[in-house]
Amino acid sequence: MNTEINVIGAGFAGCESAWQIAKRGIKVNLFEMKPIKKSLAHNSENFAEIVCSNSFGSMGETIASSLLKRELQFFDSLIVQSALETKVPAGQALAVDRDLFSKLVTKKIEEHPLIQIHREEVTEIDADKITIIATGPLTSDGLTESILKITGEEYFHFFDAASPIIEFDSLNQDIVFKESRYGKGDTDYINCPMNKEEYEQFWNELVNAELAPLKDFDDYEKNKHFFENCLPIEVLAKRGIDTPRFGPMKPVGLTDPRTDRRPYAVVQLRQDNAVASLYNIVGFQTQLKWSEQKRIFRMIPGLENAEFARYGVMHRNTYINSPKLLNPTMQLRNYPNIFFAGLLTGVEGYMESSAMGALAGINASNLLQEKEFLTLPNITMMGALSQYVSNPAIEKNFQPINSNWGIIEALETNIRDKKLKNAMYVKRALDYFEKHLKNI
Repeated sequence: MNTEINVIGAGFAGCESAWQIAKRGIKVNLFEMKPIKKSLAHNSENFAEIVCSNSFGSMGETIASSLLKRELQFFDSLIVQSALETKVPAGQALAVDRDLFSKLVTKKIEEHPLIQIHREEVTEIDADKITIIATGPLTSDGLTESILKITGEEYFHFFDAASPIIEFDSLNQDIVFKESRYGKGDTDYINCPMNKEEYEQFWNELVNAELAPLKDFDDYEKNKHFFENCLPIEVLAKRGIDTPRFGPMKPVGLTDPRTDRRPYAVVQLRQDNAVASLYNIVGFQTQLKWSEQKRIFRMIPGLENAEFARYGVMHRNTYINSPKLLNPTMQLRNYPNIFFAGLLTGVEGYMESSAMGALAGINASNLLQEKEFLTLPNITMMGALSQYVSNPAIEKNFQPINSNWGIIEALETNIRDKKLKNAMYVKRALDYFEKHLKNI
């Protein structure tokens, strides 16, 4: 008889799952293969390691990702609370000091009396035990084989990328300036302005730069498939000379104090740690060779002498065909003791991963305690995400997704004002949580 629950993987989803289970008085065995074995994208031994951007999305009241964070707070989310305790200035975004955040999550997990940590690789899944699989985008080969035996499904995969991180002291303060777009929030972003000639020279070098080979990804060339919200900057640039200027390099809402005019293009830097000694280049995920990153990114005005604390990297991201396999409880249809959580389910983003981790943890607990499963309606963001990834109608064209208003159930009244409509989405969702889930 099951008296405890196994959670495989101590990333965002796994830690949130373990936290939710332990909160309900159930013993958790949390398995993490680091430091015994590390993936190509990981560096530290801490849990919930941040690989890509250190931003967890907007905190604006009418933003979809903000609603998701507020919903998670109803469940006393480990991830959201830890993010709030280690946040750094980033305008309306919730950004964290990545090292402090991971250390804090690790500390809280290690100190919980009901969570037993096992530093070892899991390669076999026991379908008779209640288990949550939350191993993320770089699931080890051994566990992948075991998952394939259970699901009978081939994996999809795409390639994800991370931005470089620059040392603050190496910035040219005569050129860069601090300002948030349209003056919203504090001046938390550092801006590197470009004129037309500088931009076109930069673009030309970028689209002709040499790419780094991808280790262990032999099928990369025949399966080039990027998540649209995390495109490498060079891939974006190759879509057209002005494409970056309408994306991460858009100059709108900013004024160069040297000219008192809007720049032709802007590269923004966002604070990456609490002491403001490191900044990441916003939207500059890349697969360029490190030598090319150093050469080309130093063409950006203000970064002529930039020192790189970390170069951009690319890694594989993996997910199962959830619409064919999962219930909205995050439970495998054919193996009710097995749950999936996080990026493996086909959500994209740290908070989205955490949300599916919370849902899996709660429902695994409910299964053990013979309680009714928690299935959230799609008037909530957590419900919309869980129902999206478990919708059989989209299994043939399934793609990873972030939190967004497009997956939320439409309002009964047609409202044209976008901000007002989004505010009503938020109110409806939070009213549901207040009424039905306040004490869960």
